[in-house]
Amino acid sequence: MPVQQLKEFLDQGAVEYMCLTHPAAYTARELAHHVKIAGDRIAKTVIIELDGKIAMLVMPATWRIRWDRLSRILDTDFVNLADEQEFQDRFPDCEVGAMPPFGNLFGMTVYCAESLTEQPELAFAAGSHSESLHMKTDDFLELVKPIVLNQGFVKPGARKPTWLVRQRNRQPETVGDRLATEMAGY
Repeated sequence: MPVQQLKEFLDQGAVEYMCLTHPAAYTARELAHHVKIAGDRIAKTVIIELDGKIAMLVMPATWRIRWDRLSRILDTDFVNLADEQEFQDRFPDCEVGAMPPFGNLFGMTVYCAESLTEQPELAFAAGSHSESLHMKTDDFLELVKPIVLNQGFVKPGARKPTWLVRQRNRQPETVGDRLATEMAGY
């Protein structure tokens, strides 16, 4: 059963959803494999620290974060992956790493990748590694009301920027090159 708080919220909203039990999936990609759904339809929940506050990013399982672009679009100097110790108490009935993408239920701002909003349906961890919830994307958007971002994410197979390719082909790599590469999310 999904986290009780989430189930009650969905039932109150008269939203249709389906809960599936499957082998434990510790990553969104594993979840996509177990439920046999394209990774673009699996909502990956990432908890970030944004200028000292905890927030939630929701994005397709197959995509990556571009930290430099995310920082720019959010107009902040500091955005980073949050430490599990910092946020696990906010999700009392959830297994760590299986938080559903409903940050609004847990007192946090939710940012969503625009590409995820273009999918007809979504699936995501329902509070445990062995249960997922499937629902219409429009219902998710209506209930969560996330801030939709059209930048800050990189889809799989995207070409790396020319400056990064040049840096990797150049020898020797400097500390500054490594830092720029890490900050760019590659």
